[in-house]
Amino acid sequence: MFPRFQFTARRVWLQRLQTRLASGKTVSEVEKPYYITSPIFYPNAAPHIGHLYSLVIADIYTRYQRLVNPERPVHFLAGTDEHGLKIQRAAQAKGMEPKEFCDQLSSRFRILAERAQISNTCFMRTTNKAHYETVQHVWRKLAEKGLFYKGNYSGWYSVTDECFYTDAQVTKSSSATVASETGSPVEWQEETNYMFRLSAFQFALLDHYTSTDVIFPVHHQSHIIDTLRQPLEDLSVSRPRSRLSWGVPVPADPDQTVYVWIDALLVYLSGIGYPWKTSQPTGWPVDLQVIGKDILRFHAIYFPAMLLALGLPLPKRLLAHAHWTVEQKKMSKSLGNVADPFESIDKYGVDVVRYYLARVGGRFRDDVDWSQGQLDKYFKEIQSLLGNFLLRVTSDRIKSAIKGASSMTLEDIARDKSSPNAPFVESQRALADKLTTCLDQMEVSDAVEHVVELLRVANKAVTDIAPWKPSTAPDVAYASYLTSLETLRVAGICLQPFIPNVAAQLLDALGIPPQERTWGHAREMRTWDGSVKGIKLF
Repeated sequence: MFPRFQFTARRVWLQRLQTRLASGKTVSEVEKPYYITSPIFYPNAAPHIGHLYSLVIADIYTRYQRLVNPERPVHFLAGTDEHGLKIQRAAQAKGMEPKEFCDQLSSRFRILAERAQISNTCFMRTTNKAHYETVQHVWRKLAEKGLFYKGNYSGWYSVTDECFYTDAQVTKSSSATVASETGSPVEWQEETNYMFRLSAFQFALLDHYTSTDVIFPVHHQSHIIDTLRQPLEDLSVSRPRSRLSWGVPVPADPDQTVYVWIDALLVYLSGIGYPWKTSQPTGWPVDLQVIGKDILRFHAIYFPAMLLALGLPLPKRLLAHAHWTVEQKKMSKSLGNVADPFESIDKYGVDVVRYYLARVGGRFRDDVDWSQGQLDKYFKEIQSLLGNFLLRVTSDRIKSAIKGASSMTLEDIARDKSSPNAPFVESQRALADKLTTCLDQMEVSDAVEHVVELLRVANKAVTDIAPWKPSTAPDVAYASYLTSLETLRVAGICLQPFIPNVAAQLLDALGIPPQERTWGHAREMRTWDGSVKGIKLF
């Protein structure tokens, strides 16, 4: 058994510790860049659709923030977590050095981000020198505060998950012992390593999560609160170098390697240059972290505890999304059911794949099945509602039908309550605010649905009014034309976070200057003049 603090003594120790760790002034919200992170991917195999999903969700929020507040810098960190026993063994199996192995696979993740139009500002590898130095700096700082002690540890270790499990966290059968949560095989390990006094931060973390909405979906926060109400064991944070040589050496102890998850989590600090100069605007704390639900414990307990130990503010929001499956089964190389994101992008184009991931996978609570049939379905949906709609509205038949119309503006149409187009003007004005509400509540699918619904109604209105028919009065046809163009403009602005290439092509075709594509411009009426060209978007 490891030394544990008794209930009262531990709380007193924590209070004293927090006093010692009090940090200086933080950068004001006005000056602070918005900081968002995606998961730091483990490159032991080629990227699959789940990796792309995480990147796209983080990118949606990154692009949204740039549109909402164009003057505020946004820093978006992506990268790869390249140390650990799993990488070491995978490289050995290939007859390669670990760094060479990581160089090859890390480049695939970087290429995926580029192909998917991910707008990250930093791609940090944990093999970078800057990250290596950050890890050793943090270790020394925590060691100086007396937060490490050496002890003998025994438990069930999963190479796949890169963590230890207790007896209560594994399932034993006659054929194998596996982690109950992930199904990964585990092996019994007994070793001497360093322990982090995680238990000392239990009550501070519990207070944090019971007083602030941080984790989404909310049932994950409830789970973390329940976990923190149970005894919290101290954390093994190093491995014998004889077993794990591929990693950051523990400072002043060359026989130990820093535990890969401690190493990996610190990338969120190294990615913005920690340790910082006192006057340097850092972007810290993280405004939004996007992760998969399987790594929630590391990000909601281990990482915040280290931040408290360093005297740093905690991340503001943590989005732990569900997974993509194939035929309700988790993707795995052994089952041969891994969905290749490059193949889908090559076949459908990046915007269609991004649209599908956001449209279907943007509720985050439950796992979603990856389906080629569903991808086809949603490709046809956006092609019809947006692409075909643009071609209909800009057709020569409609342009001919409106030649004799009176001069009018969208304000005129909105004031004419008898006009069948009047309700659309208010719906257009409200769209951006509806999306803001959804995105603030971490409801990406609902945000996309609001755009889809506006496009559905607009398509139906054009069909019902039939502005191309000779029997339709020119003024009615022109009002339909203007409101349709405005629907396309507002939809184009609001779709920029989701399908950036197609949205840009649409706004170009409508003649909207780049400086008039912010979120604020979606709330304003435009004065339309001149001709608009129709182009094929899909």
